[in-house]
Amino acid sequence: MEVDGKIKVYEVQKPPRKVLVKRGVKAADYMAYCEEVGCEIWDELLAMVQPGEEPVSLWLPEGLRAGGSEYVQGVEVPAEYAEAVPAGFDAVELPAARYLVFHGPVFADEDYEEAIAAVWAAMAGFDPGQLGFAWDDTQPRVQLEPRGERGYMEMRAVRVK
Repeated sequence: MEVDGKIKVYEVQKPPRKVLVKRGVKAADYMAYCEEVGCEIWDELLAMVQPGEEPVSLWLPEGLRAGGSEYVQGVEVPAEYAEAVPAGFDAVELPAARYLVFHGPVFADEDYEEAIAAVWAAMAGFDPGQLGFAWDDTQPRVQLEPRGERGYMEMRAVRVK
């Protein structure tokens, strides 16, 4: 499905998993998070992912914040992950969930703010009911790294109505 003729929307299923997150204090967005945690966290996350995977940014619902920030960054790992959690990180357990992916078109890297704004506008105006879903705000919203060559991608959880 397409929104506004350029934003693709498709469904993905995420299995039960953990996310190793670095929490901020009260950050609700990327800029505030960088001020609290430091932007170099991304390099640390890149060193933690397996080949073919990538770090994620999340907006955590209230029930998953554990006194920390709404916006966090981390790495998804299998639910059975049993290794030590790196110092300064927390393991957040997430159940299986259904997500709608909003996938914007390719953009020039310097135009990332406009690319993000276009996807956010499409998400804000999208009615998941047309697909038989309702938003599931008990799950985090997931942001992938804004990369111009693939377009901006963000996921929002849904449940069957």
